[in-house]
Amino acid sequence: MKTTGNPSEQEPQEFQTFYQEHLGMIYRYVYSKVGNRQEAEDLTTQIFMKAIKNVDIARGQASIQTWLFQVARTTIADYWRQYYRAEVQSLEELLESGWEGPVEEELHPEGLASGEKVQALLLLLPEQQREVLKCRFLLHLSIKETAVRMSITEANVKVTQFRALKRAAELETIINKRA
Repeated sequence: MKTTGNPSEQEPQEFQTFYQEHLGMIYRYVYSKVGNRQEAEDLTTQIFMKAIKNVDIARGQASIQTWLFQVARTTIADYWRQYYRAEVQSLEELLESGWEGPVEEELHPEGLASGEKVQALLLLLPEQQREVLKCRFLLHLSIKETAVRMSITEANVKVTQFRALKRAAELETIINKRA
């Protein structure tokens, strides 16, 4: 943390005060941009981790807020860039890579209740994707708890969850078209 004059032992206290003064405002801003509580919490943490390295508390309050919002905007832009960079595969590419499509006997949407549809979709997903979705949405575990339970990184949980939801949506579309 940059300060004017000699570095002091008060820096942790100064950062704690800085953090408490700006946390709510930054979190609300981030949440308004991503619309997901856990992602907003993760991004807010990242923003303050970046801020601790470069904040100059000698600046005026308005200048610090402007700078902090710039850090937030940059972090959010990076988040969305990474989010939309995920690899997209067409049905033709999936078939060429060996995917045989949904198994006929597993797909009977006419007689399935909502919970049964979810179970049928889960069965069609790869094991790791299925497990991530179970942990996140059925067991209501956080990203961190899911990562610990599955012995993978939090980033891997996020990517796997994204791909699993995308794949489940594609499968649901296929199922609905056959109905």
